Amino acid sequence: MMELYQAENCPWCSKVRKKLTELGISYVSHNPRHTSKSGGNVINQLSYDSMMALGGEDQIPFLVDNTTGISLYESSDIIEYLDKTYA
Repeated sequence: MMELYQAENCPWCSKVRKKLTELGISYVSHNPRHTSKSGGNVINQLSYDSMMALGGEDQIPFLVDNTTGISLYESSDIIEYLDKTYA
């Protein structure tokens, strides 16, 4: 299962969501904060703490692929990974 740590209003997160949808990949969405900016207002402390424990960076989008054990930041890196692995 994929887990995407993201914010609804983040344009980079939107690109990742679009690619996941294009590839027909189901995923769980976590919304740790309102904005893509580091240090943005945390709206879900549990999701934020989980993101920090898994990746260690206060950055979104952050994708965790529990099937392969891969975790990635940066929308372009995530999209490249999804294309190579699931397209």
